[in-house]
Amino acid sequence: MDLGITGKVAFVAASTGGLGLAVAQALAAEGAKVAITGRRRERAEQVAASLPGAVAVAADLQAPGGVAEAVDRTEELLGPIDIAVLNGPGPKPGAAAALGSDELASAFDLLLRPHHELVSKVLPGMRVRRWGRILAVGSSGVTAPLPNLAVSNTGRAALAGYLKTLAAEVALDAVTVNLLLPGRISTDRVAELDAAAAKRRGISVDEVQLESRKTIPARRYGTPEEFGAAAAFLCSAAASYVTGVALRCDGGLIRSL
Repeated sequence: MDLGITGKVAFVAASTGGLGLAVAQALAAEGAKVAITGRRRERAEQVAASLPGAVAVAADLQAPGGVAEAVDRTEELLGPIDIAVLNGPGPKPGAAAALGSDELASAFDLLLRPHHELVSKVLPGMRVRRWGRILAVGSSGVTAPLPNLAVSNTGRAALAGYLKTLAAEVALDAVTVNLLLPGRISTDRVAELDAAAAKRRGISVDEVQLESRKTIPARRYGTPEEFGAAAAFLCSAAASYVTGVALRCDGGLIRSL
């Protein structure tokens, strides 16, 4: 299936590893020109060198002016951005009952503010050109809040609310806005969460992972490649009538529709 994104310019936030890297690889495989972004310049250059048509853009999207600088550099190297993938590191685990005001504020600073800045920077051009894809890498916690991830649940739900509202506002401009919600995908982030759960509960990581697999109808963790494939579709020309959705890539983990 031709996804119709050959030559499109894609900015993938935090794409030197994990799910961001998986998305960048899938888009590059479909012919998109991808900006590999991350704080570590050497790592970004290493990843970009492995992908056709990709460039490295060293970027700290949390820093003041970081988003604008990264977008400007991408457009200087590749041209106007057609596809923006919102992605970033997740906050530390923690319970809602112990959530302080500073931690609550950090949920917005980490998971909403930089993504809003990125959208605000690239959206006007997309609307003028009447083609755009905005995709946020979220979490299944948007649908069913995850235990001991209070900051993540809060910040990601706020981002989802903003993007759902935006999707209706820009649909007439042929710009789609969607979320892709991973369940248990085999990434370093999930490995860190499993290790934290094992330490907190006093059991082995293997036991935590076995319990997790039992809750997933597919009885396994997903692969980054499976997640990347779903992301590439949502960023494609073929998905032009799909907007305002939160698609789960979770092996059936969340049981509600």
